Amino acid sequence: MPLKPAAKRKHLHTRRITCEGFVRDDGLWDIEARLVDTKPFRFENRLGGRDREADEHIHDMRLRVTLDLQLVIQAIDAASDSHPFGACTAGPAPMQNLIGLQISGGFMRQVRERVGVTSGCTHLIEMMSYIATTAFQTMNPTWEEIALKKSVKQKPHYLDTCVALRGDGEVIRRSWPEFYRKPPDSE
Repeated sequence: MPLKPAAKRKHLHTRRITCEGFVRDDGLWDIEARLVDTKPFRFENRLGGRDREADEHIHDMRLRVTLDLQLVIQAIDAASDSHPFGACTAGPAPMQNLIGLQISGGFMRQVRERVGVTSGCTHLIEMMSYIATTAFQTMNPTWEEIALKKSVKQKPHYLDTCVALRGDGEVIRRSWPEFYRKPPDSE
């Protein structure tokens, strides 16, 4: 369903986030993300950073996170090709503190703790959320294939993560009846 027509407005900022998932020849997985910020007009950086021309990258940041099948970070590569301040060049280095962290419950809290919000880059930190969800989308078919080979019906890790995949919903009732819960109002 499309959005309702917008009110009259003026375009001020564009943020593009792109994520891609890859399986490597060595059995590990690379998840890459790129964040680009632009403005459709000349931008004066009044905080002391460099001014930007219209559509020139204010931020252009990249992350590559290498994971094993258990979602444990094996390696991480972070780069900030364009940034508004000289201090921003220090932002990628603390991302190395994430090596060994597993994507699981409380992941983003652990990312903030390990990187440190005042020593790391807020944009690289927030990109880790996109890395995590892209990892699930990328790796899920492999997890399902492994479960099928073992003839084990595993509870989907994404059960109860959204309205469509709630444990008392139609998708779970039809696709994973063994994990289906009757809605509370039907008891």
